[in-house]
Amino acid sequence: MEALVTTQPRRPFGLIGVLGTVRVRWWIFLYMFLFPLLCYVQRGSLTIATDQVKAQLHVSQLQVFLLSSAFVVMYTALQAPSGAFGQRWGARRMFVLVGTLSCLAAVATPLAPYVLTGTAVIMAMALAQAVLGVAQSPVFPVQTGVFESWFPRAQWGFVNGLGSSAMHVGSAITAPLIVALTAVWGWQRALLWTALPMAVVTVCWAWYGRDLPQQHPSVSARELAELDGGGHAPPAQTNLRRCLQLASDRSMLALAISYLLANVAFYQLMAAPFLYLTQHRHLGQMDSGWLATLPPLGAATGACLGGALADRCVARFGLRWGPRLVPLAALPVAGILLLCGTYVGNALLAVGCFVLAYGCVELNEGPVAAATMQIARADSMSGFGVINTGGNLAGVLLYPLLGYLSERGEWNLSFVIAGACCLGSAALWLLVRADRRFAPTPSAPRHPPAI
Repeated sequence: MEALVTTQPRRPFGLIGVLGTVRVRWWIFLYMFLFPLLCYVQRGSLTIATDQVKAQLHVSQLQVFLLSSAFVVMYTALQAPSGAFGQRWGARRMFVLVGTLSCLAAVATPLAPYVLTGTAVIMAMALAQAVLGVAQSPVFPVQTGVFESWFPRAQWGFVNGLGSSAMHVGSAITAPLIVALTAVWGWQRALLWTALPMAVVTVCWAWYGRDLPQQHPSVSARELAELDGGGHAPPAQTNLRRCLQLASDRSMLALAISYLLANVAFYQLMAAPFLYLTQHRHLGQMDSGWLATLPPLGAATGACLGGALADRCVARFGLRWGPRLVPLAALPVAGILLLCGTYVGNALLAVGCFVLAYGCVELNEGPVAAATMQIARADSMSGFGVINTGGNLAGVLLYPLLGYLSERGEWNLSFVIAGACCLGSAALWLLVRADRRFAPTPSAPRHPPAI
């Protein structure tokens, strides 16, 4: 009897076989997750080591926060330019640049006190933090463009929310990691170790990453067809005039200001919990380190849920109201929770309020990025550069204010300000129209002069 011949495709066997069935876009996503995670470990390490830096270098808490401000100022100033450069140079080269400069700056910061003293060491560390800000400024604008190119529109909110959760995972592990490493080796060697994983990820990305799915040798025709019928348009070749038109679009401007106000709460909850618990609630460093991991984990959860909810709202209610609904509901709740956490007597209840508040703030991340991509499309890198300029102006303003208020014991006032900003951020979403796509005005043709 002849053997029966099956036409069923073979199922993947073992781990390697299963991994081989994963779409290439999800491997690209993995890198887009790891880069911001490691960037947030590097940028948050100095703040966690504040007490040790103050003791060794004989500086004030305000001066340490001003070192972090050097990072935020450069990071903010280059958001829009880095998005424009990303559209010109491509994601592959931009992330290699991000990883290389980040490693150099992360090494320079803790090495400076070994070779310099006095004012010179503070200036050198400020310069290293500024270079770190330059290095990491392209991360989220270029990440947004990668998602626009590699994922179908129905998943834009989800992948942006999930991608945004990486920064919170990074923030969550930074406090216990740096506290533990500092206890063994001191703050300088602890900060040095943050360069190693970034170097590994950068080398792997340089080998595997591509700007577009059409360029990757492992992307199948089937996967390409899943991208809304064969792939999206490549990033637009941008210029200064086009960027200014994008920045002046009413919806983009309202979104940028809304993101600025929401990020006052974001930066407060990212930078303050560890020092708030040690200095205001008088908990020990180890206890504060572990408790400080909880708000970022709440934020990571919120970011993932917010993106998925935004996609569902867009599918059900359309582009005009769909992206607005999650922020309109979540941001006022975040403001209320911040006020509750500030005045509750029990430290653990305060942390619980901050966890929920941070989660509600970060429900906003997926809708912001998805709305930006719907409006800007091929200009998504530049578009999110504009939005993130607004978002990070909050850090430029908040870090000196937080350093000033916290040094005087006015922690409660800083949380009240953050809560009020959440309410303003929600109101501005009513001006955002994700259903109106950005259409640049073409420049007038140049006519030769009449003879």
